[in-house]
Amino acid sequence: MFQATGAASPPPTHEAKSSSGGSTVQRSKSFSLKAQVKEMCTACQKAVYPMERLVADKFVFHNSCFCCKHCHTKLSLGSYAALHGEFYCKPHFQQLFKSKGNYDEGFGRRQHKELWVHKEVESGTKSA
Repeated sequence: MFQATGAASPPPTHEAKSSSGGSTVQRSKSFSLKAQVKEMCTACQKAVYPMERLVADKFVFHNSCFCCKHCHTKLSLGSYAALHGEFYCKPHFQQLFKSKGNYDEGFGRRQHKELWVHKEVESGTKSA
């Protein structure tokens, strides 16, 4: 291969000699040993690396963990619907809505109008 002939200057190093004759290593100011904060997958709670990162409604997922809550089909950013932090494929989102006719009962929550009834009862007893 290639061999240098003659006296060549040594390659530059980041070492500086101290007055006592020992050598110390100086690092550039741009070098940092700070640990990077790793993002965690919302579904599996494991580290998400940039190549497998998917963000939907400000939640971070692995590509393989982004699935429908109802049927566990893999979702994409164009094929999902979200409600209360839960993700569904579009067919099941429509099916669950149509089953009860509202977004609360169809998705396993108490109806929002029940909260109004409780407030009316409480306000009626306080004013009487």
